[in-house]
Amino acid sequence: PLMDIADYSISPFTKFADDWALLTAGVPGDFNSMTIAWGGLGTMWGKPVAFLVVKPSRYTAEFVKKYDTCTVSWYDKQYKKALTTFGTKSGRDIDKVQATNFTPKDIDGCVTYAEAKETLVLKKLFLQQLDRSLLPAECLKWYPEGTKEEQTHYLLIAEVLKIDA
Repeated sequence: PLMDIADYSISPFTKFADDWALLTAGVPGDFNSMTIAWGGLGTMWGKPVAFLVVKPSRYTAEFVKKYDTCTVSWYDKQYKKALTTFGTKSGRDIDKVQATNFTPKDIDGCVTYAEAKETLVLKKLFLQQLDRSLLPAECLKWYPEGTKEEQTHYLLIAEVLKIDA
C-alpha cells in the first residue's frame, strides 16, 4: 500500500547500515540490483530525497547512469542471505534474481521485488563522482590508492516519488 511521504518515519542512523537495502536501477526487462548499506534520507532543493552512493565499478552503476528512475527497498531479516548475494555477486556474472529466487515487481515502470517490506520509488536529480581531492583525509581510508577500492563513489541524489510500504 502507498504511504504518504510525510508520514514516513524511520531510524535515520540505522536504516541503511543495519537493515541494508537493495538499490535497483533500470526498467522491467533491463535492470540490476545491488545491496547498499550507505545512504540517507532528507530534503534537498525543496524535495524529499534519498542520498545514495554507488561505486563506478558496480554493474548497477551503469543502470543508474542510463535510467532516470530507480528504487530502494528493504527486507525482513529472513532475506539477509539473499541480500548478501546481491551485494557480493555481480549481475555481469550471474542472474541474481534466479540465484536468490526473488520475484521482480513492476512499480510505475521501475523494478522492486515482491519480497520487499517497503520500497521507495526514486527519480534521479543529480549524479556525480566524488572528487578525491575534496575528501577529508579521514575519509580516504575508504579509497586506498593502488587497490580496486581506489575509485570514489558516485553520489546519487534522487527525489522520493512514492513509498510502497
